[in-house]
Amino acid sequence: MQDSDHRRGLAEKIAGEVVLSEDPGATIRKWRTDFDVSQTALAEELDVSPSVISDYESGRRESPGIGVVERVVDGLLDVDEERGGNHIRQYARVLSAGFDSDVVLDLREYRSNRRLSRFYDDIDATELVSGAQDRIAGHTVIDSIEAIRRLSSEEFYRLYGQSTNRALVFTNITRGESPLVAMRVVNPTPNAVVLHGIDEEALWDYAPALARIDGFSLAITEISEADLLETVTGLE
Repeated sequence: MQDSDHRRGLAEKIAGEVVLSEDPGATIRKWRTDFDVSQTALAEELDVSPSVISDYESGRRESPGIGVVERVVDGLLDVDEERGGNHIRQYARVLSAGFDSDVVLDLREYRSNRRLSRFYDDIDATELVSGAQDRIAGHTVIDSIEAIRRLSSEEFYRLYGQSTNRALVFTNITRGESPLVAMRVVNPTPNAVVLHGIDEEALWDYAPALARIDGFSLAITEISEADLLETVTGLE
C-alpha cells in the first residue's frame, strides 16, 4: 500500500471517530496528543490562534462541522509528515494488521534481528525467565485491558499467532495472569513477553513457571508508558 493510501485510510478513521463522538473536542484532543502535536503547533499549521484549538477541545466552541474536522485531521497528518511521518507509519502498521490502535499501541518490524538483551536495556526491563531464543525481529505493544475487553477469541489467536520471533509487551498489567494463561492455547508462542507496570513482588506466582514450560523469555518493566512508547517507536 502506498503512503498516500495509508494517510487517506488513517484520515478517514480519525475524522469518523471525531464526527461520531459524543464529545468531538475530547476526541480531537486524544488524537492530537497521540500524535505528539501541541495546540500551538497545530494552530500554526492551520493558521489560527491556539485558543481556537483549545476552545474546540474544551467544548467552549460549538461542535466542529465536517469542514473544520477535515482541516484539523489534515493539519495533524501534515505536521507528522513534516516530522518524518513516524506516527502515520505506526498507525498504518497496526491498522493493516487488522487491529484497532487503542488495542495495539505499536507494531514494528526491525531492519535486522535485535538481541533480546538489548531490547530489555532499551525499555529498562528485568528478565525473570530466559527463553529458547535470544533475538527478536520486532515487537508488539498491547493494552491488555482493551485487548480483553474488545477482542474476540479469534482475534486473540491472531494477535498471538502472528507474533512469533518477536516480543509482546503488555501494558495495564496488575498480576500478569491473563496474558500468560492466554499464551498457553497459542502455537507458536512469541520469543519474549514483557509485562509493563508491575514489579516482581506483584507478579502472579505461576507466571515464571508457565514461561519456562512454553519456552519464552519473561521480563517486567516499570518504565512509564509514555517513555515505553517513545522508546519502542524509535527502534528500527
